[in-house]
Amino acid sequence: MIHIGVIGADRRGAIARRAHNPENGVRLIAGATLYPERLAWMKETYGPDFLLTDDYREVLKAPIDGVFICTPDYLHEEHALAAIEAGKHVYLEKPMAITVEGCDRIIAAAKAKGVSLYLGHNMRFFPVMKKMKELIEEGRIGQVQSIWCRHFISYGGDAYFKDWHSEQRYGHGLLLQKGAHDIDIIHWLAGAYTARVTGMGKLSVYDKLPRRDPSEPQPSVEFNRDNWPPKATGQYSPIIDVEDSSMILMQLANGVQAAYLQSHYTPDDTRNYTIIGTEGRIENYGDHSSQEYTATVHLWNRRTGYQREGHEVFPLEYIEGGHGGSDPQVITGFIDMIRGKTRPADGATPLDARMSVAAGYYGTESLRNGNCPYDIPPCGVV
Repeated sequence: MIHIGVIGADRRGAIARRAHNPENGVRLIAGATLYPERLAWMKETYGPDFLLTDDYREVLKAPIDGVFICTPDYLHEEHALAAIEAGKHVYLEKPMAITVEGCDRIIAAAKAKGVSLYLGHNMRFFPVMKKMKELIEEGRIGQVQSIWCRHFISYGGDAYFKDWHSEQRYGHGLLLQKGAHDIDIIHWLAGAYTARVTGMGKLSVYDKLPRRDPSEPQPSVEFNRDNWPPKATGQYSPIIDVEDSSMILMQLANGVQAAYLQSHYTPDDTRNYTIIGTEGRIENYGDHSSQEYTATVHLWNRRTGYQREGHEVFPLEYIEGGHGGSDPQVITGFIDMIRGKTRPADGATPLDARMSVAAGYYGTESLRNGNCPYDIPPCGVV
């Protein structure tokens, strides 16, 4: 029986509960949260011996084989290093850390200790992303030359500008925090990492909206489509010093050029990728299918005028399980690694995760320092 724990048991920590499957030899036995009273039901669900604590160190003292770390980004490095030092296999939510040096310390520690480090880059398992990767590898658009990603985020006012995300000291910036997923996907689709990055961005909306007093408690985060437009709601963070609109240009090591653009006050929420090759292009409408709509990937590979649908359309099925059906797949990958199996072919490596942080980090440095380009430093521990 594999015993697992979770640090940050609420919100994203719910992914660890999906791993609990005693019939398949996996049991969740410990969880840490700053609000144990909210999760008292876990002792009833997982048995009276389930350890529920507000001290993550107690989870690491429990007889667990692996631990899910799902705490806020600025705690990832501390919690990952502690878990690695305790000899536990680690599932670490993205981004790996909020600095490049932090990523390198985590990678070095895991390598020295000989434990598995599995990163929560679940977007690699979205059917839409896998289909685009498949079309590229089949040569349907020739050799990839350019990748553009537009990221529309309607829920910035629901979450990112009401809690810790709004402050640089806790996440460096949303280009790193939110963009880490897409930067990793760009690297994965292109087959190379960013070598040089330059950025541009600004804080244009949320700094002008009503803030709550520092003495007021943070409101609960709720994703509500009735919260529109941003100026119609209040209780924004007392401190807001991260950009709500940003973009980066990336020169990848293999010659591919890429762009990532992010806005936190759009009316819709989706990602739109365009991949241009020497013999065609592909583009997605919707980043994963849901019960409400079907996401599609479109292929253009013949000369034409405007043609919205392209020459071929690939509908992607709806898969249950959270985040386009990707969550169960990353859970399976982590449990398999605890069992000694190899990392899934599509799973992000620690170096993949580090390089997505690096592009987001230095892209943010660029947009805050006159848009000057930054070269990405190599990782010296892999």
